[in-house]
Amino acid sequence: MESAVTAASCTKPGAPNTCPSGFHCNPDGACDALCTAAADTCGPGFHCTPDGECIGDGRRFLEQATTRARERVVFGRPIGQNQGIQFPLAQAYAHVEAADLMRKHAASLFDQGKPCGAEATIAKLLAADASWEAANAAMQTFGGYGLTVDYNIERKFRESRLYQVAPISTNLILAYLAEHTLGLPRSY
Repeated sequence: MESAVTAASCTKPGAPNTCPSGFHCNPDGACDALCTAAADTCGPGFHCTPDGECIGDGRRFLEQATTRARERVVFGRPIGQNQGIQFPLAQAYAHVEAADLMRKHAASLFDQGKPCGAEATIAKLLAADASWEAANAAMQTFGGYGLTVDYNIERKFRESRLYQVAPISTNLILAYLAEHTLGLPRSY
């Protein structure tokens, strides 16, 4: 299996502004998104910025939703007593924590000078998915109130969706992993 790409264009100081062969450099000198997501030279310190934000957003959604689930009483009991509320929140929690572990693993590999492009890319994928899952669980917990500005769920809900498509699409991450980590033919 092929290891991660080793050069990219990024804004991290000291990183090369070059693209490896086979990648298109845009007029501003930046590689295409796939190159940026896979490159080791930018490292987890660069890749983990959106990952960390997604993880933080996921935790914020879960904190707000669990507070709401404990405090909102319907038919004489907290809504958090219902498995229909508990299970999506618990599932989102597990996914947020797993994404954080992968982010820390990628950063540890980078700190040791080891290849970490696949791990950093997986961390971004897991973090984006976990944040979106936590956003959906929070929105379900709040119901219609989640759409009001009073609880500040709706704005972060929209923002968490952004990480499914930017700074790199989760589909491009999957294409990268399939090709460069699993050794499958290029799909695009």
